[in-house]
Amino acid sequence: MSAKQSYIMARRLWLVIALLFAGSAQALPEIQSWTTARGAKVLYVAAHELPILDVRVVFDAGSARDGKLGGVAGLTNSMLDQGAAGLDADAVAGGFEQRGAQFGSGSERDMAWVSLRSLSDRKLLQPSLMLFGKVLTRPDFPQGDFEREQQLTLTGLKYQQQQPKSIVENAFYHDVYGKHPYASNPDGNADSVAALTVRDLKAFYKQYYVARNATVVIVGDVSRDQAETIAAELADALPAGNKAPPLPEVAALNKASTQFIEHPSSQSHVLVGAPGVRRGDPDYFALYVGNHVLGGSGLVSRISEEIREKRGLSYSAYSYFVPMKREGPYILGFQTRTDKRDEALSVLRDTVKNFIDNGPTDKELKASKDNIIGGFPLAVSSNSKITEYLAMIGFYDLPLDYLSTFTANIKAVTAAQIRDAYRRRVHVDDMVTVIVGAKE
Repeated sequence: MSAKQSYIMARRLWLVIALLFAGSAQALPEIQSWTTARGAKVLYVAAHELPILDVRVVFDAGSARDGKLGGVAGLTNSMLDQGAAGLDADAVAGGFEQRGAQFGSGSERDMAWVSLRSLSDRKLLQPSLMLFGKVLTRPDFPQGDFEREQQLTLTGLKYQQQQPKSIVENAFYHDVYGKHPYASNPDGNADSVAALTVRDLKAFYKQYYVARNATVVIVGDVSRDQAETIAAELADALPAGNKAPPLPEVAALNKASTQFIEHPSSQSHVLVGAPGVRRGDPDYFALYVGNHVLGGSGLVSRISEEIREKRGLSYSAYSYFVPMKREGPYILGFQTRTDKRDEALSVLRDTVKNFIDNGPTDKELKASKDNIIGGFPLAVSSNSKITEYLAMIGFYDLPLDYLSTFTANIKAVTAAQIRDAYRRRVHVDDMVTVIVGAKE
């Protein structure tokens, strides 16, 4: 079969799969786990309803590992498919495309990953996995492609400096985390990125893209034996290496701070917050359900009700936790007219204080639980979503029954637990406030 015929057949199969999947429902999966010979953790879910396989390999190689080389984690990850095992970027992209496979990659503060989605037909899957393995284990980091990616990153950093949303977010993380690795922009800064070299990327890859620092997720139409073979061929082609060392503890804030950044925008962007929760935190479910009432459930949350509905101070007002390996931030925010921001900020703080003192009403708690539980089936309604969940479960060492016990954990949360968790963990008078906008 020619490459063109393979591509046409793959595209037709994807179309049929999409039509079948549109009306399909999926039960909660059984998660199986093991460790490869070289120390990579594997999580596997069999899903034979559709002829699809999703593979994701996650590394503890996010920007929290940048050190003094700001931006090196992101650039290393973005370069993996720009040339591997002697193939150039076009050959890599074309190799996936002609088999109807999809390659992906990304990095955040905690993690970096590469992913493959392929049809499970052996004639298409095997060459796709072989190419994926080359990208994963034998990247070339070509100098010309590196210089292009480096310039794209520098251009992106300049663009961030013009966008109030990026400005306020970068300043917020800096003020909340100080000298902790989470404080830095994952994209680095202009000076650090300009100073990076291919040698830096190769050294970062060599240290962190190793088997003991990897979590392999396999979801789809393969047997356990096939999954074991795939995991071994991918992860054990990497050096064993060492697991990344633990990140430093996050220091609690002991006083409030406010930073104003002047920017000629029509609206002021405001973020308020502090370190929040880590993945696996014993208070997670109480804080999660509580925040759903306070600011996480859209237009029906208290923050939105007080700021948007009652007073018309902002179109969007919200709050959310970002759990990470260490305490990720608790973020509360809104955008508003410059002449209204002080009033909106006062209402936000008063609303949070009232919630800490009194917690949710019985009606609010029931509505939030119903909303979270009712939406959960959609969160695990596809192989790709399950793959993302498994990556989180494996990377953060969460229990393998996390998905099957999720709704029970939500149902078990009480108003008293929410009040207790918020009183211990959320301190409005010690929060960071960052404002980006025009002077009044």
